[in-house]
Amino acid sequence: MAVTAAPHAVRDEARPRAGLDRTALAVLLPIGPLAIAIVRGILPYNTTDSNTVMAAKVAAHQGTESVVVWLTFIALLTLIPGVIALGLLARRHAPRLGTAGLVLSFAAVACLFWSNVAGADTVALGAARLGTAPSATGALLTSIGALPAIGLGSTIFVVGHILGLLLLAVALGRGRAVPGWAALLLGASQILHFVFAVLVVNHLLDGCAWGLTAVAFAVAAVAFNREPGAALSVGRS
Repeated sequence: MAVTAAPHAVRDEARPRAGLDRTALAVLLPIGPLAIAIVRGILPYNTTDSNTVMAAKVAAHQGTESVVVWLTFIALLTLIPGVIALGLLARRHAPRLGTAGLVLSFAAVACLFWSNVAGADTVALGAARLGTAPSATGALLTSIGALPAIGLGSTIFVVGHILGLLLLAVALGRGRAVPGWAALLLGASQILHFVFAVLVVNHLLDGCAWGLTAVAFAVAAVAFNREPGAALSVGRS
């Protein structure tokens, strides 16, 4: 009995268990998308506005823009670990799709805070507080956006966060890591975000689209916390 019990003891000790670290990641998962949902709902300008118009609207609504900057900071702290956790869960159940979605999504959210997409808010608000003319602020933002590295970062974010989350949605649904409706919600939410941010601009509906993303992330968070090996396993090849 002693000889056979030892291997079982070793396996029990080696088996990953859910703990505070896993729970902390699970809690972080929906916070980033929720912060972005609020940002998209209260943004004082349209995504399709020119830089000069955007700067003028920020100058006219500095209180709202300050909230946007703070929420963007919260997203910075939570989106990256949240996307990593989501990608690890997806990769465990659908390795190839999950890996592709994780790489694209991680690159996208990392570039968000380097690109002119989020960076323009801090520049415009800072310039407005100095009393800089919107035309000058707009010219500065255009110049910053024309820098190759900044422009590339913006492109990676715009393309990567939509395609990356779509791939993760397919991976989570195909691998049955989350209920089918949650995977569908995740994929559809980013398509709706694109529609209401670019094609038919509507801040409320755009915010609701990201709200759907937050709901899907919350469902995934529950699944992530219930799978002790989700964050450590490299999945099947």
